[in-house]
Amino acid sequence: MAKKILSIFVDESGDFGPYQSHCPFYLVSMVLHDQQLDLSHLIKEHDRHLADCYEPHAIHTGPLIRREKPYTSWQCEARKKLFNSLFHLARKADIHYICAGIHKRPNMDSVKMTAELSKNIAAKLRKNEAYFKSFDKIIVYYDNGQIELSKILSSVFNTLFFHVEFRLVSPIEYKLFQIADLICTMELLALKANETQLSRSEQEFFMNKRSFQKNYLKALQKKNL
Repeated sequence: MAKKILSIFVDESGDFGPYQSHCPFYLVSMVLHDQQLDLSHLIKEHDRHLADCYEPHAIHTGPLIRREKPYTSWQCEARKKLFNSLFHLARKADIHYICAGIHKRPNMDSVKMTAELSKNIAAKLRKNEAYFKSFDKIIVYYDNGQIELSKILSSVFNTLFFHVEFRLVSPIEYKLFQIADLICTMELLALKANETQLSRSEQEFFMNKRSFQKNYLKALQKKNL
């Protein structure tokens, strides 16, 4: 009988630096994929849809929405088309995700941030412990972004589960890694929308807060464990 393997693609938004009022959140998203579920046909369809319009690259959702590098010369219509293609791939794919994070405070240093983030990630994993333990092996894919998160992931996963393997990857190699980036960005925007207000570029992209929540966030969060 074939082993059941769970792939986990990890992305992050924010950093372990000092508190800044305009960006107080640090989020970690994890896309979960049962390797027995074939996604190749959806990924091929996605690639085929984009082949005539865009150069192959790792899609970075935040800069795409805000018209930042490498999308500074792109008009809104072209950016929306690329965003919608990745969004619909995420919506159709047989995947789940979890998201954990912290709301940084002025008196938090990196030690406090590490402790709180470790606690929050562990809580999310324990909440779905039966799901994770239904697999024979867990493979965690990460792009080695920040050393603090690398240490947290290694510590938490190896404490809670047996048979965990870590692999360093490049985002361009895996569409699910790009979906993890999409989810991290969308969950961050949800927090911003609830706490304060979307930026002008974010509102222009999604039209308004209601459209963002109704047409995009609601559909995506159906996959949240």
